[in-house]
Amino acid sequence: MTNVNILKPNKENLNLFLVIGTLFFFLGIIDFCLNNFYEKNITGFLPGFISFFTPLIFGMIGLHLIRIEYSGIKFLDNLNKNINTNNFNAALSVSIIILIIFGVAPLLNWFILDANFVGETKEACTGGGACWVYIKVWFNRFIYGMYPNAEQWRVNATFIIVLGFMGLGYFFPVKLKKYLTFYYVVFLPIISFLLIYYLISGGEFGLEWVETGAWGGLSLTFIVSFFSLIFCFPIGMMLALGRRSELSVIKYSSLSFIEFWRGVPLITVLFMSAVMFPMFLPDGTYVDKLIRVIVAITLFEAAYTAEVIRGGLQALPRGQYDAAKSLGMGYWKLHLLVILPQALKLVIPGIANTFLALVKDTPLIFVVGLLELVGMLNLAKTNPKWLGFSMEGYVFAGIIFWIICYSMSKYSQKLELKFKTDR
Repeated sequence: MTNVNILKPNKENLNLFLVIGTLFFFLGIIDFCLNNFYEKNITGFLPGFISFFTPLIFGMIGLHLIRIEYSGIKFLDNLNKNINTNNFNAALSVSIIILIIFGVAPLLNWFILDANFVGETKEACTGGGACWVYIKVWFNRFIYGMYPNAEQWRVNATFIIVLGFMGLGYFFPVKLKKYLTFYYVVFLPIISFLLIYYLISGGEFGLEWVETGAWGGLSLTFIVSFFSLIFCFPIGMMLALGRRSELSVIKYSSLSFIEFWRGVPLITVLFMSAVMFPMFLPDGTYVDKLIRVIVAITLFEAAYTAEVIRGGLQALPRGQYDAAKSLGMGYWKLHLLVILPQALKLVIPGIANTFLALVKDTPLIFVVGLLELVGMLNLAKTNPKWLGFSMEGYVFAGIIFWIICYSMSKYSQKLELKFKTDR
């Protein structure tokens, strides 16, 4: 136990520093919890300014004492490497831990401990926490909108079949992999459209017809997002190539299209598609509002996708173009086989970001009378029997959108790793 220097923790006295450091760290956490949740200040004898920062000071001292390089303890070495490299990082780490404790405890109470889960009416919500009874009662509407209860199996069947066709692409034989793009860009949208038209919409084969105004909830969110995502990508790719074309007509036409759609708000585009566009149609011509909205969102997002892809095209060195041309490749063969595969690989994060923004923009269709998930929440919160529970609804919607967007984000990261090449 010789040569113990508190300012310079060492491996020779590892156990001593580990015990004292752990005690100081947890003393800071306990001091914070007692002061904030039980109104017990164990450092109240100190001046108020110092007493306020004692949890941070104790935590920093504790992390300083366990900051020992190459201790031989894997957990401790990873801890020091990631959050405890110096005193500044130690202060940030302790501050974040304190903020998490400060926020998680009341959040946990509201979410679970004081929440109400059982019941069928507003009167069942007697606690001070969340009223999840509200979500349970309205859950069916949040998923299917105003779609008739007896016909909701048609929505379920459609989504199950479409998911089955989407998963089928993963089992294509190697010799058919070259047709995957055609399968997902052409065949899958056609099959999906036919299923939605004949199964969800109905009116054929003895199925009751259900107008699109009755569609809604999360199912409508998925329908709008699905078709907009599928169509905006190839259109955006063509616009990106067109903007880089050497033909003036194609170049400036693409440029005008991109700048126009990027220069107007999406809510204006939706309003124009739902209200103004029908006025320009010939008498007797009718285009369903849902189709008009999907087309509007597709064109709007295609402009942003085009700019993301153009960034990937410009990132490639000129030598790639020259090498492909030296092999006798024409314009389309050059781009489809050499340029685009490399460019798209570079901009996977940007494309994923655009797609995430598209999914989160779908609640704006509420302004044209289509009640997707958030639209149904806005309708439910005005119901006289359930006034005052909008918070639970928005939290529910936030969780659903986070799950969707996080899943898309993780998938994009997997694609990045799959196509990663050393540069």
